[in-house]
Amino acid sequence: MSYTFTKFREAEQPPQSRFGRLGRWVRGHRTMVATAAGVSVVALGVAAVAGVPLADAAESDVALPGTVRASAFAEQSGAQTEGTADAGGGKNVGWLAGGDWLRYNGVDLGTAGQVTASVRIAAAYADRTGSVELRLDSITGPVLATVPVTATGGWQSWQTSTATGTSPGGRRDVYLVLKSGQQQDFVNINWFGIAGASGASPSVSPSTSAPASAPASAPASPAPSTSSSSAAPAPATGWIPVDQAKWQAQLDAFNATVPQTPPAGRGRNPEFNATCTYSHSGQNDPIVFPGMPGASHMHSFFGNRSTNANTTTDSLFQLTDTTCNPVEDHSAYWMPTLTVDGKAVESNMFIVYYGSLMADTTKTVPMPNGLRMLQGDAKKQVATPVGAVNQFYCSGGPLDGRARSADGNFPICGDGGTVHFTMRFADCWDGKNLDSPNHKDHVTNGANNTCPPSHPVRIPAVTLSIYFPTAGGTDMKLSSGLASSMHADGFFAWDVAAMNKRVKNCVVQAVACQSNGDF
Repeated sequence: MSYTFTKFREAEQPPQSRFGRLGRWVRGHRTMVATAAGVSVVALGVAAVAGVPLADAAESDVALPGTVRASAFAEQSGAQTEGTADAGGGKNVGWLAGGDWLRYNGVDLGTAGQVTASVRIAAAYADRTGSVELRLDSITGPVLATVPVTATGGWQSWQTSTATGTSPGGRRDVYLVLKSGQQQDFVNINWFGIAGASGASPSVSPSTSAPASAPASAPASPAPSTSSSSAAPAPATGWIPVDQAKWQAQLDAFNATVPQTPPAGRGRNPEFNATCTYSHSGQNDPIVFPGMPGASHMHSFFGNRSTNANTTTDSLFQLTDTTCNPVEDHSAYWMPTLTVDGKAVESNMFIVYYGSLMADTTKTVPMPNGLRMLQGDAKKQVATPVGAVNQFYCSGGPLDGRARSADGNFPICGDGGTVHFTMRFADCWDGKNLDSPNHKDHVTNGANNTCPPSHPVRIPAVTLSIYFPTAGGTDMKLSSGLASSMHADGFFAWDVAAMNKRVKNCVVQAVACQSNGDF
């Protein structure tokens, strides 16, 4: 595969601020986008399974006859797509590791009986073996077949792997669930098929939902006022459209808010904050695994005490008990649990800063209620030695600590310092969706003091400042793996008047405010 990397906002160097030259520094954060190229066409034959609406239909990625494209998933966890060198061109699904999954809706399995499952795979490493489980109805549902994965010679060297199983027949959702005894990406998938014993193949009926991809082209400059604020029911594709009426009402109230006059002589520092403490832990993630309790690694939750796998925008407003100040912040925030020498260490101060990185802060509007954002990558398992971008560091004492953990990836702080992490979320929104299939495509980072045409709505830049009451230890890890897998989620829900007041007074006027919203 060949890669093109586009880098956004390379990290500044410390020490003290979060919002760039207007205020405080955001500790090192680098975002990269990778694309892969290389397409060829060869002959292919496999039992027919047809009719799935394509996840990347906007790019005319048409399934070969007799196959279901892996990229036609209705929903996924951990997957990315890339151009394929396999037959027919289009895109394959890649960067798949153990625990990742892909869902395909409404598969008509035909009559009950023996079937042969075929999965088109490419795998580069002999020591990264595993399997693809075809499961019914959920990621823990009955196994239709388990297809083995062994090395094929490269990430674009394609082979067909098969396994037999017994089908109950009927129309079911089919999940491809990835299993491996190691943590690295181990397989790419281009298509799969399910053939009955007679050679006839079950079919996949067309979905009634929109394709699981962004629209082919976004309006050049959609105004925030055409958007929405509260989550509409999620389509099967993973795109959650905005509710236009509610978002318009939120914007109307914001535009009608009269700003207070700040005290004379205040410097430019556009921010307000919610200061939160630890609430609870659980193997739940209502953004990545909605409605699937126990499906994720362990998370530590902050803010709304009701947060669980079934959390929705409505539930955040119905159950508003929170660990945050101000209490008008009903949002849920979470991160992988940190352990030191085998014991969980929960943050004793979790500060959520809302601000702006733009030179012109006057175009910032409140984020829509129901917006979901995910920052970081739970699958990223690489070393973070001293000097690495986006690493844990020490608050107090030497920034990189007096020593390192046994794996070299965490600092061990000295001179009274404690472990700290800072993370910044995207600050430009597409104005149309509250979530996307990978939980990132509906937002992006601004550049050159503006937002791109694809994501024209300037929302507050959210920065998490996370303090841990520990100096660290030799054995440090996250529930998601190495330090590089640090990530955080935000499911945003604020009292409209409270959010409007803070954005208008503090961000638009570029004046720092306290947690209670006062200057």
